[in-house]
Amino acid sequence: MKANALFALLLLLLQLLSCHAEELQILLSVRSSINDPLHSLATWNNTSAFCNWEGLTCSSSSRHVSAVQLAGRNLSGDLPSALLSLSFVASIDLSSNSFSGAIPPDAFAGLSPSLLFLNLSNNNLSGALHFPSGEDGGGGRTLFSLQVLDLSNNFLAGPIPDEISRFVSLKDLDLGGNYFQGRIPLSIAELKGLQFLTLASNELIGPIPTQLGDLTALQWVYLGYNNLSGEIPAAIGNLTALGHLDLVYNHLAGGIPSSIGNLPFLQYLFVYKNQLSGSIPPSVYNLTALISLDLSENQLEGKVSENVMRLENLEVLNLFSNRLSGPIPGSLGATPRLRVLQLWSNRFEGTIPGSLGLGNDELAVVDLSSNNLTGRIPEHLCYALSLVKLILFSNAFTGGIPRGLTRCRTLERVRIEDNRLSGEIPLEFTRLPAVNYLDVSGNQFSGEIGRRRWEMMSLRMLSLSGNRFSGPLPNFYGGYGIEHLDLSENQFSGSIPQRYGRFAELSEFNLSGNRLSGSVPGSIVELKRLVRLDLSKNHLSGEIPSGAADLPVLSALDLSVNDFSGEIPPGLGKSGLLVSINVSYNSFQGSVPQTEAFLSVGSTALAGNPGLCGGGPKSGLPACEEAAGRPPWWFPVSVLAAALLIIFLSVVLAFLLRRWWRSREFELKKVETVGDCTWEVRIFRKTSLTTEDILASVKNSKSETCDGKLVTVKAAGEVPWLGWAEVTESGRLRHCNVVGLIAACRSDTTWVFLYEPLTGIKSLGDAKTALSWEKRRRVAFGVAKGLCYVHHRGRSGMLTATDVVLDDDGEPRLVLNVANLSPGEFKERETSDVYFYGMLLVELLTGRRDVDGDEQGVLQWARYCYRERHLDEWVDPAMRGQVECHRDEMIGVMDLAIRCVAAEAAERPPMTKVVKILLELQRKTFPWLSKVKSAVKMF
Repeated sequence: MKANALFALLLLLLQLLSCHAEELQILLSVRSSINDPLHSLATWNNTSAFCNWEGLTCSSSSRHVSAVQLAGRNLSGDLPSALLSLSFVASIDLSSNSFSGAIPPDAFAGLSPSLLFLNLSNNNLSGALHFPSGEDGGGGRTLFSLQVLDLSNNFLAGPIPDEISRFVSLKDLDLGGNYFQGRIPLSIAELKGLQFLTLASNELIGPIPTQLGDLTALQWVYLGYNNLSGEIPAAIGNLTALGHLDLVYNHLAGGIPSSIGNLPFLQYLFVYKNQLSGSIPPSVYNLTALISLDLSENQLEGKVSENVMRLENLEVLNLFSNRLSGPIPGSLGATPRLRVLQLWSNRFEGTIPGSLGLGNDELAVVDLSSNNLTGRIPEHLCYALSLVKLILFSNAFTGGIPRGLTRCRTLERVRIEDNRLSGEIPLEFTRLPAVNYLDVSGNQFSGEIGRRRWEMMSLRMLSLSGNRFSGPLPNFYGGYGIEHLDLSENQFSGSIPQRYGRFAELSEFNLSGNRLSGSVPGSIVELKRLVRLDLSKNHLSGEIPSGAADLPVLSALDLSVNDFSGEIPPGLGKSGLLVSINVSYNSFQGSVPQTEAFLSVGSTALAGNPGLCGGGPKSGLPACEEAAGRPPWWFPVSVLAAALLIIFLSVVLAFLLRRWWRSREFELKKVETVGDCTWEVRIFRKTSLTTEDILASVKNSKSETCDGKLVTVKAAGEVPWLGWAEVTESGRLRHCNVVGLIAACRSDTTWVFLYEPLTGIKSLGDAKTALSWEKRRRVAFGVAKGLCYVHHRGRSGMLTATDVVLDDDGEPRLVLNVANLSPGEFKERETSDVYFYGMLLVELLTGRRDVDGDEQGVLQWARYCYRERHLDEWVDPAMRGQVECHRDEMIGVMDLAIRCVAAEAAERPPMTKVVKILLELQRKTFPWLSKVKSAVKMF
């Protein structure tokens, strides 16, 4: 007996030693395969027991690895899937690293039966996902153990495998932030213990499975940001444990099911940005646990019930951008925890309930803009002294600013423009210390405000335009951080205060349509961030300060309809950024500045100045008189005749040389018969491909290998206008940001084009989320240079978003479709390219691209966000941490984007101007850039 016991003990010891040796071998092999720039795995060697290695935890009894915690260590390389097979491991966290490549197909087949927690989120994993089926060798067992599987925020693609059902113990499944396609697998309904389900931010289509209602343990469902369609299934009401339901940014239609009211623990209901219709079902008001209800941006109709007061825990109510009508429920004033109320862009009518604010202990945001509301602004909106934002624009409110708001020291943002408000602005209101955005434009306010002391220390944006204010301009607003000042279309008189030159952050300044007189103060040249200046329609006189030519980012200047005199500063517009100028109807004299800004303007911008001369071909002005003391008449005639003769002989010689060279440059090398077609082949670049290779690729309709790399083959049907002359011009294009044309083939009915090979090629859309602002800046600049070159060669890109790709060095390349490069209607096509470029800038800045052709929606949103000036709200979330370092540059690029997508094609800047603007923005971010600017080659 003792011998048997001793033998068993010895056998157990041998097994333990074997397991330890196997674990050690796995861990050392993993260490050798990982790139570790931060040396987080420096302890992973044979000099110490692996239980002491960084990131590993061993069980106290068996001394086997029970947990691997290597999150956020900047590790890279292929996924170390061998860790998943460690015999005793219960938890593996490799999240927030840079592991890349595909998850090996057998990774989950060899999953350790002890593994409960697996987190591979926030890496660069790609390819399809493979789970073992019941027939897999070695993987036929059911995967009982795994409880948490997080693969979110990678680049995984393809369908979600039906075999997901084999993880029968899963409680938390997160596949969000990938590129999964297809439908939500019905087999997911077999995960009866699932509590948290996240499939958001993928490319899933089809309906939400009704079978999802069988997962009654679900507490969290997040399916937003996909392309799901159909109706919200009534079976969703079976999920009685649900606390969070998020279906946003899909294409869901139909009504909100009444069964939604069967969810007693639901705290967050988000279904915004869909196509839901009908009325808000009464059962919604049974959701007494609701904290946040967001049904915005749908097509909901009808009234909001007074039963909303039953939502006693409600903190956020967002119903904006629907078709809701009727009065705003007075019972909203009896929801004690309400903090955010946004009902804008509906059809509400009547008055704002007088009780709103009285019973709301923490009311912070009220946005009722763009409705049909009337009456006075209630007295007690800030009764709790917590109101931060009050947005009431585009209604029909009357009366004045209520006295209750003058005590609201928490107010930061006030927008009450485009109403019928009147009277004077209370003195106490202009002393609210936290207000940073104040817009009261388009009302009937009156009185003198220039002699009072403003104390809005935080003010950044102020618009008083379109009212009846009079008297002198205010001398000060409480601080010097103001960025946008619009006092236009009032009755202000007197002079422009010298003190305005101390507003160092000012970018937009509008005093037009007043009764101002005197000269422009010289201090205005200190406004180094000024982008737009409008002083038109006043009685201003004197000369333009000469320093105005040195305003570095000025892009729009309007001095029209005044009494200015003297000469226009000759350097005005020399920065290259000035694209909009109007000096009409003044008394300017002398020559128009020889800067690009003035040489390109039309007669309407210079009219009404009898003493002006010169300008560009569209100026409508007479030529300036030449200086006195001209030489004899025959001297310039002789010089001109000699010059013309030299030019003529040079042109003839160049023409003959060019014809000789072009006759030999790109010869039609061979004519071959492929099938029943006769082909002509012309090769434009040095290549290892023979004519036979090219014709073989045409015949097989596939890419060919050139120097170990695949070339791209594109076919075009019959293009009536296209001939060898046009194609040859495209073959001559040579630029680092344009994918070159290697060769072209033509039959009687078809053109085929072969483009140069690229390595590591990625579409911009796929690579965008991983790009920093520095890399996006590089993309913007590279695309601009490429388009500038193409336009310079008299061609046009006629591009789409898919025509921008990144090579393995991160350099942007334009893939030009030769069949689109028509020289006809060049100006129209050129401005179309500029429009495309503006859309590209919007995408680089915001991360948003038009979906389902909703291009105008994206533009509207971009213009709105830019106008609001809150960079953190519109910048791509992937770049949030970079905003502080690049704020001014990002704002400048968005300004450029808005100009590129101007509705009027004539208002879009040419690409040469775009490149200059980008260079100027970079120079301001990196002052040393100006030292090497002359070395930058455009073409």
